[in-house]
Amino acid sequence: MLVRIDPASAVPLGDQIAASVRGAIADGSVHAGERLPAARTLAVSLGVNVHTVLRGYQRLKEEGLIELRRGRGAVVTGAASPARARLTDAAAGLITQARALGLSDDEIVTLVRTNLSRPLGTG
Repeated sequence: MLVRIDPASAVPLGDQIAASVRGAIADGSVHAGERLPAARTLAVSLGVNVHTVLRGYQRLKEEGLIELRRGRGAVVTGAASPARARLTDAAAGLITQARALGLSDDEIVTLVRTNLSRPLGTG
């Protein structure tokens, strides 16, 4: 699996690592049960601190896409379907856009909740 980051990007490196793994799950190049590269190995290959990789992996764990197992490392979960990974990526994009517009976290949550209460197809 190829993980790419852009050190010049405003997006934090840990988030870029998570997005790269999420993309690999979404496009089907990484499947449930597969082990991700060890955090230390990936950190060396990307030229970043191991804690940066661990932050990315922790984000993926919080999203339910990977499990972090002591002694086994990071493993893609059975819940990590390509559709779920794409949806998670879309949600991250929404948050990035909303923050770029200056919305607070509470305003973003309110925006989502408002749209959840609308009937489907009423944009």
